[in-house]
Amino acid sequence: MRIIRFFNLAIFTLLLIHPLLGQEKKVSLESVFKQGIFFQENIQGINWMNDGQYYSSLDQSQGYPRVIKINISTGKEEEVLIDGKKLGLEFSEYELNKEETKALVASEVEPIYRRSTQANYHLIDLESGDCQKLMDGEKISYATLSPDNDKVAFVKDNDLYYISLKDQQLHRVTHDGQRNQIINGAADWVYEEEFSMAKAFEWSPDGEQIAFLRFDETKVPEYHMQIWGNLYPYDYSFKYPKAGENNALVSIHVRHLEDNKTVTLDSGNENDIYLPRIYWTGTPNHLAFIRLNRLQNQLDIFQAQTTTGESSILLTETSDTYVDLDYNDNLLFLENNKGFIRTSEKDGYKHIYHHNKNGKLISQVTSGNWEVSELVGVDEKDENVYYISTEKSPLERKLFVIKMNGKSKRLLTEAKGTHHINMSPDFKYFIDKHTTTDQPLRISLHNQKGKEIKLLKSNTALKERISQYAFASKTFFEFETVDGTMLNGYMMRPADFDPYHEYPVLMYVYGGPGSQDVTNEWGGTRDFWHQHLVSEGYIVACIDNRGTGGRGKAFKHSTYGQLGKLETQDQIAGARYLADLPYVDNNRIGIWGWSYGGYLSSLSLMLGNDIFKTAIAVAPVTNWRYYDTIYTERYLKPPQLNPSGYDDNSPINHVKKLKGDFLLIHGTGDDNVHFQNSVDLVNSLIAADKQFETFYYPNRNHGIYGGNTTWHLYSMMTDFIKRKL
Repeated sequence: MRIIRFFNLAIFTLLLIHPLLGQEKKVSLESVFKQGIFFQENIQGINWMNDGQYYSSLDQSQGYPRVIKINISTGKEEEVLIDGKKLGLEFSEYELNKEETKALVASEVEPIYRRSTQANYHLIDLESGDCQKLMDGEKISYATLSPDNDKVAFVKDNDLYYISLKDQQLHRVTHDGQRNQIINGAADWVYEEEFSMAKAFEWSPDGEQIAFLRFDETKVPEYHMQIWGNLYPYDYSFKYPKAGENNALVSIHVRHLEDNKTVTLDSGNENDIYLPRIYWTGTPNHLAFIRLNRLQNQLDIFQAQTTTGESSILLTETSDTYVDLDYNDNLLFLENNKGFIRTSEKDGYKHIYHHNKNGKLISQVTSGNWEVSELVGVDEKDENVYYISTEKSPLERKLFVIKMNGKSKRLLTEAKGTHHINMSPDFKYFIDKHTTTDQPLRISLHNQKGKEIKLLKSNTALKERISQYAFASKTFFEFETVDGTMLNGYMMRPADFDPYHEYPVLMYVYGGPGSQDVTNEWGGTRDFWHQHLVSEGYIVACIDNRGTGGRGKAFKHSTYGQLGKLETQDQIAGARYLADLPYVDNNRIGIWGWSYGGYLSSLSLMLGNDIFKTAIAVAPVTNWRYYDTIYTERYLKPPQLNPSGYDDNSPINHVKKLKGDFLLIHGTGDDNVHFQNSVDLVNSLIAADKQFETFYYPNRNHGIYGGNTTWHLYSMMTDFIKRKL
C-alpha cells in the first residue's frame, strides 16, 4: 500500500487555488532570459575587518568597482577602500592582507575551466594609494600575498613563482612546468572539477615557506576537442583521465625561501593515490594533508615535518563504499597544537568530531539522525562550534552553535528555509543569506546570539515585481515507493489551478550522488523557466531519488556500484505516483535534466517507456566509461573491477526500448561531459532505427552559454515541450 502525505512550507495547502489567481501577467521567456527581471540583488566580496566593527564588500552600484567599508552597527558605508574609477581598473576580485594595509585585485579575469582562471593583478597600498602592476600586466593565476606582506606567490605557465616586494625581484620556485606534462602549484583538470580546487599552494603562517602540489600528467591520456570558427578548425587537447585510466602522479613539496631548498613530503609508498588537501597546522614546520586511495574507501590524515619531509598518519577512516571528502573543507586545526575538528559519516550521518593532536578521538560533538552540512567555525576561546545542519528538516539548512563537549546546543536562525552563513573571525557577528521557495534573498546582520542587528538587503523590488506575475509556489510532498522508501518532491501548479482539470506534467531531475533539488530555498534560471511552463498550463515536478543528499549515509550510498539503477526506478515510481493524481494527464508526462540529470532523463524514457512520453537530455553522460576517474570510480569502482556497474545502466545499451519523443542536446566544446557521450548515443539510436531530435552547440562548454545561446537553448526546449507534451 502506498502512503501519501502532502505538506506545504509556503502559504497554501493542496487543492486550494493559488492566491495569485486573477493575476493575468504570465511569466514569458523574454522576461526570464532577455530582460532578466527576476534576478535577485546580492552583496558580494564580504570581508570581515580586524576591529570587529566593520566589514568590506565589493560594490558595483556606481557603474565601476569599489571596495567599501561598512559599519556593522549602522549598516552604512563609511569609507571607500579601493576606488576602481580612480585607479582606472575594472577589477572583479579583491583580497585584503591580514593587517588591512594592502590589497590584491584581479582584473580581466579569464576562465580556463570551471574554477581555474588567469588574470591581471595589481597590489594596492591602502595607506598611500600606490598601485603596483604585477608581472608587467602578464596574466597569471592565483596571486596570493604572503602573511608577512613581503611577497606575492602565483602560478604562470605551470610553474610556481613569487615576487619579493622589497626589491621587486622575481623568484622562480619550479622550473619543469610544461603544458600537458607537469603542473606546479595549480590543480590538474580532474582535481579542479572533482575536488573543488584550482590553486594548489599555500603560504606558511610566517611567510617563509610555500607548500605546493606537483602533478605529473605525462602518462594521462589526452582528450581532443575540435574548435570551430576558423577556416581550418583546430584541436584543443588536454589531459583527462577517464575511468580506469592513468591519473597524474601527485606529490607534495615545501619550498624554504631562506635557503631556496625544496623538500618533498613522504606520502607513502603507493603512487596511485589522491592528495586533495593540504593544511598548515599552526605548529611551526608542520603541514597536514589528506591522502585517499584510488578506490576512495580509505582516507588518511597525515602530519609531516617540512624540514625533513618525514610524515606520520594521524587518523585513518575506511568505508565499504567510499569515504566522503568534504568540499567545504570541514577540517580545522586548532591553535597551540590542541588537535583538530572534522566531520565524518562514520556513524551513518555526517557529524562533527574532536580529536587531539595525535589524532585520538576526544569526543563526538554532534549526533542524531540528521546531517551537518557545513562546519562554519570554531571559537576556541569560548569552546563553541558553529555549524549548519538539517536537524529541523532535510529540506532546510539552519545555523546552530554547540559546545565542544557536545552540550548546550542552540539554534541561531529560527526562520524556515535555507541559511548561508558568513561568520566574523571573532565570532561576534554573522551575516545570514536566507531564502525560501517564496522569498528571494534576504541578507541580514546578526550578533553571536542570533539577534538581528541590521537588514542589509531585502530584494523588496524583486518581490514587488514578482507580485505582478502569476508565480507558482512550490508544494512539497512525499510518497512511499514499492520498497518502502520515502522520497521527497515538490510540485508547481498553474496559478488558476483547477483540481478537476487534467494537466500535462514535466519532471525535472538531477539526482546525482549527494545532490539535492527538493529544498526550501529560492531557485534560479531553471526555476524561472519552469515558471514560464507553469504559466502555459503545465505542472512541473521534481523528486529527489535515492542517492541524493541530506538524508544520511545509507540513503546517499545506496546507489554505490550501480549508478542509474535505483535513481531511474525512483523517477519512474514518481511518474506513476503523479499519474495517479486526479488532475494529472497520465498520457502526457515528460522528464528533463542536465548532465547527471540528462543521464537519468534518458534512462527514464527508455526504461519507463510506458509512463514517460517525452524526455530532454542536456549534456548527458551516456556511458560512465567516458567520465573522469575521481567522480566515476568513487561511486562505481574502476570499470576493470565492476564492468556490469558501467554497462547495465548505460542509456546506450537501452536504446531499443525508446518509444517516446526524445531531444538530445550537447555542446561540442564540453570539457567535462564530452560531446563523445552524445555522439555514441546518436550512433546507437541510429543502429536501433529510432527517430529522435538532436541539437549541438558549437564550441559551447558544459554550461552551454554565451551571447544568444541561453535564449536559443531554452526557446528550443520550450518549443519541443509544447509540441511533444
